[in-house]
Amino acid sequence: MNLEGAFRRFDSECEVLWNVRHQDLIKITSSCCDPDSKVLVLEFMLNCSLEKWLCSHNYFLDILERMNTMIDVQLALEYLHHDHSSAPVIHCDLKPSNILLDENMVAHVSLAFPNS
Repeated sequence: MNLEGAFRRFDSECEVLWNVRHQDLIKITSSCCDPDSKVLVLEFMLNCSLEKWLCSHNYFLDILERMNTMIDVQLALEYLHHDHSSAPVIHCDLKPSNILLDENMVAHVSLAFPNS
């Protein structure tokens, strides 16, 4: 019963994810559903997560890169809360590991729901 509820939640969250479009949100490239599992395939981000850049001694973000990252995240959240055409979307798991950086160090917020 709990698994069935999780799959229903996954399906409703996928519907939201397919309908949001913003330059600072991760794009879903594909999905796969079968009776045993449900998987989202997200756009590849060359520079991994913000967590890697903040928590590693091998990587460094200067002050301008940090400011640009904050602006990118703010724009994505503003879109989700105010500019999205349907009901507002609230991101309940915003953390550095859910913010991915592309080849140009532009931040993209991941809306994948890991606890579905």
